[in-house]
Amino acid sequence: MAAPRWSSDTSTAVYRSRDPVRNLRLRVRIQRVTSAGPLLPQAPPLLAGPRGSELLGLTERPRPPSGEEAEEAEVAWQEKLFSQFEVDLYQNASACQTPLDRQYHEDILKLEKAGGRKNCRIFTYTDHDRFTNLEEHCQKLTDSDHEVPSYLAERMANVRRRRQDRKPIEASSLKSKIITWEPSDEFIKNNHVINTPVQTMYIMGDLGPYGKLGHREYEHVLCTIKVDSNGVITVKPDFTGTKGPYRIELDGEKREVWKYTIENVSAQMRPEEAEREQQMFRDLYARHKEYLSGLVGSEFEMTLPGTLRLMVNGEIVSAQGYEYDNLYVHFFVELPAQWSSPAFQQLSGVTQTCATKAVGWENVAYFCYLFTLEMFFTQGDESEGSLPQWPVLYFEVLSLDSWQRYRVEGYGSLVLPASPGLHELTISTWRPVELGTVAELRRFFIGGSPELEDLTYVRIPSTFKGARLSRLGFRTETTGSVTFRLHCLQQSRAFLETSALRQRMQSVLDRLGGFSQQSSVYSVLEAFQRARRRMQEARKSLPQDLISPSASTVHQSQEP
Repeated sequence: MAAPRWSSDTSTAVYRSRDPVRNLRLRVRIQRVTSAGPLLPQAPPLLAGPRGSELLGLTERPRPPSGEEAEEAEVAWQEKLFSQFEVDLYQNASACQTPLDRQYHEDILKLEKAGGRKNCRIFTYTDHDRFTNLEEHCQKLTDSDHEVPSYLAERMANVRRRRQDRKPIEASSLKSKIITWEPSDEFIKNNHVINTPVQTMYIMGDLGPYGKLGHREYEHVLCTIKVDSNGVITVKPDFTGTKGPYRIELDGEKREVWKYTIENVSAQMRPEEAEREQQMFRDLYARHKEYLSGLVGSEFEMTLPGTLRLMVNGEIVSAQGYEYDNLYVHFFVELPAQWSSPAFQQLSGVTQTCATKAVGWENVAYFCYLFTLEMFFTQGDESEGSLPQWPVLYFEVLSLDSWQRYRVEGYGSLVLPASPGLHELTISTWRPVELGTVAELRRFFIGGSPELEDLTYVRIPSTFKGARLSRLGFRTETTGSVTFRLHCLQQSRAFLETSALRQRMQSVLDRLGGFSQQSSVYSVLEAFQRARRRMQEARKSLPQDLISPSASTVHQSQEP
């Protein structure tokens, strides 16, 4: 006879289900296989029977009922099946102390009136039993006898009891205990663990010998099922399915061997019900999509024709390399001609005062100050052939002393990037200085320092109308630098029209065949046409007597 094929993989399996967990049903079958202990010698044929047994001084052992050798039971989620120990315990009303004990007492009385319990060896512990809390608190992760639970294991074992035994907090105590300045270890254990509600159920087996059922030392965990609020079902060990049965070998003189199987016998959904559920989900997703479309609108907000919309989500990250502490930054944005901004848009701002910290060889002040800019460029007739001027961000770095006096630490400017995307820029700054040591002494003791009347003097002043700007005699000193992080977005209908035009031209090239070759030829021809137009414009601007005939001949010979 071939040896039975056992399954030694008792690891945990994780499933996810969208169905209610109350539909879960398991079929558990347990059976005694053999006894590995010493066997009695068989009696001779002549001494067989009751009389022969009496002659040898032996008594015949009664044959156990069929339920003692093998048993099968279907168990639903959180279905309570009482063991012999619980029946003996809860039959006595004086032993029932909690409301759950009294409920079990009534259930057992009803079972006795109905003819007794049907299960013999297979029973369950539900989520509300005391065994569940004790088992989760004392469960071991290794087979070592000297295992010590870790810091995380102790706190995660307390999650269930904290969820079940939590009491409502009174409003008066909540107001008086908003902050606990000296938390105890118990307080930290009960409040600083992520609490995910989990329900647990144990399917047990009473593997005691015949006539000795109801002893705790013979109880063994056959299967553990845990379900959380997200529909995740954890089963240990996994369903047997096509695998062999699991094996339990008992300690003792006889070393009995038991085998058991676990099957998922939940009712399968009929095809029409599955189709109805899928249709329900499709309708739900469609309504949610309509809801989001209603929030966003039927179409995105578009700019007017001939208008460029520039959105800048900026951040003043840090300032480093300055002489004094307690820094803050004042900035504003200057809009050139043909640029505008909405009425609600603020084009200036002041950061918070920030203390510096030593990072390497420099003192750095981290602001992390966020700002948003929205601007519009309207193209006019006179700007069609010229590149537009981009807005400029002017800023000054100041320091604040203990007497609430400020000093100018540096000036700088930043031209907003002309290309969309992320830009991280570090701008160096400078400040004006005076000759001699008196100015520095005044700056140190009194706090005064030379300042610019017009901050646009960092670049070209807005009031300057001449051709050349002289800064002769203006003394400056290089100070630190400021780091900006800018996320630039550009929106214009011209981008959409250009993209559509290129798409149409690309589709024509696709019809001609040879997609990769034709597209490369098209790009080369387009670049050649641009170079040809620039060459013609350059020749028109030169005097006619400077153009040599050879150059004209060469230029004409290169034309297609």
